[in-house]
Amino acid sequence: MAEVQPLPDVLPGFEHINRYWDKHMKLHAAKIMPGEFYVSRHGEMIVTVLGSCISACVRDVQLGVGGMNHFMLPQQGEHSTVNWGDDISSASRYGNWAMEFLINEILKLGGTRRNLEIKIFGGGNVLSNMTDIGERNIDFVKKYIYQENFEITAQDVGDIYPRKVLYFPDTGAVKIRKLRETSNDTLMQREKTYSRSLNNKVDKAGDIELFD
Repeated sequence: MAEVQPLPDVLPGFEHINRYWDKHMKLHAAKIMPGEFYVSRHGEMIVTVLGSCISACVRDVQLGVGGMNHFMLPQQGEHSTVNWGDDISSASRYGNWAMEFLINEILKLGGTRRNLEIKIFGGGNVLSNMTDIGERNIDFVKKYIYQENFEITAQDVGDIYPRKVLYFPDTGAVKIRKLRETSNDTLMQREKTYSRSLNNKVDKAGDIELFD
């Protein structure tokens, strides 16, 4: 039985993230929700559950520093702006800001653009009244990565199923579980509620391991 170690120090700005000891994986984990992102340099696991949302997993392959975001809408209107003094969680709900915040945080910790590895997940067609949001999110993140001169090293996107994603930024390993049961009402309701709140406010497999 692995001894539970104290949580490693959290990087400034991520104190609000839910962090815990994962008994099954026997390591520390951080769980992110829609509109959140998290970066670690301590070998933590980052966990999220995706429906139509997208998560990008980004790390510096030399430093082993990386993180994950979780966003629903591709981008803010072209005339919208976000100041760095604004609430980051308010901006990171949008794909363009979620990607910028995540990448910039890794660069601040010593990462370099040429060493960044990017993997993308999610974008499932899981909301019956929003049949194109997953596809729009996939199109956005692929276009963003291409325009920023990065490459996608692994992906698991589209389809009709929600996904649970476990990301290990120190090694770049990913575990994916397709949630094929229809008992994911909590996820569906969360995304519907989150989508409404946002609207009110304005093929490579890579080293992905499927698990049961």
